[in-house]
Amino acid sequence: MITNVGIIDRILRVIAGLALIALALGYIPGYQSVWGWVGVVPLVTGLFGTCPVYALFGFNTCRT
Repeated sequence: MITNVGIIDRILRVIAGLALIALALGYIPGYQSVWGWVGVVPLVTGLFGTCPVYALFGFNTCRT
């Protein structure tokens, strides 16, 4: 798998993923939702540095 996600993009994805998972687990009062588990997708793509959607459309935010 080729890395196509840059460092800033990766950091933002991990933060967004963790925030959405926190919503799903109910760590933020009043905002518990099943849709928060969608946060797994940006978390995984941020950790691995590759995004299948970016590859599909030919995007690359990685400098190397």
